[in-house]
Amino acid sequence: MTDWIGAFIASSGYWAVAILMFVETIFPPIPSEVIMPLAGIGAAQQELSLAGVILSGTAGAMAGNIAWFLLAWKLGLDRFERFLIRYGRILTLDEAELARVRRLFDRHGGGIVGVGRVLPTLRTLISVPAGLVRMNLRTFLLYSTLGTFLWTMGLAIAGYLLGSNVRQIDTILGPLSTLVILLLFAVYLYRVVTWKRRSSTQSSGS
Repeated sequence: MTDWIGAFIASSGYWAVAILMFVETIFPPIPSEVIMPLAGIGAAQQELSLAGVILSGTAGAMAGNIAWFLLAWKLGLDRFERFLIRYGRILTLDEAELARVRRLFDRHGGGIVGVGRVLPTLRTLISVPAGLVRMNLRTFLLYSTLGTFLWTMGLAIAGYLLGSNVRQIDTILGPLSTLVILLLFAVYLYRVVTWKRRSSTQSSGS
């Protein structure tokens, strides 16, 4: 994977970085943990500027973040709640938990989105609940951009400094990303097995 990503960045520069980070946000199996360090190597070799790499990576990722946010916004909680009534066990969510998520985003939405942007795997997923609860767009953009900028900057600088030893980044972040995915899957399985539907009125009364 690293060979064709590196070749694409070398041939198309900042556009390649932006496109790859957009695709990575929409289709997570293409990891930013590979894209941005390779772009950082390009900056170290003076083929690209480090600032340009960071900004183009941030712009591409934010385009994907906004796409997920707007898609979830259009769906909205009302439609999603009707979907939950039918497929609640599959999603391991019920009306009570949906109401809890809404309250949580009302109180701490900016912080949740900002932190989510620097966590492997959750970086993409966090746009969906933010859109469903129709979080304030300015707040979403502010915290999403800040978190995404920090993530892309950290990976690009790591590639810039490590150079040809960029595989060390994947050695660290690769297992970490896998661990996060496995933990999320384990939690999902547990919730499927133990899931029982509750209404929002039950949640407010407890």
